[in-house]
Amino acid sequence: MWNERESPLRIEKKFEFEQYSKISKFMGKIEKLCKERDIYPNISFGKNFVSLSIFLDNKEISDKEKGFSKDIDEFYLED
Repeated sequence: MWNERESPLRIEKKFEFEQYSKISKFMGKIEKLCKERDIYPNISFGKNFVSLSIFLDNKEISDKEKGFSKDIDEFYLED
């Protein structure tokens, strides 16, 4: 589940991994999706996690952002 935050308005999620090699594959899928959807979240990662923050232009999540976050969730479940 993505968490909604205020100041600034955004949605966030942390994905955890057992192997660093899976992070690289996951990040590659995110990169491609960003280019396709023209959404560029803030991304941070470490040895066993990737955190994403998608900053919202409106006061609610758009269908574009919902689809983007859903696709990222699916990428995570594939591995």
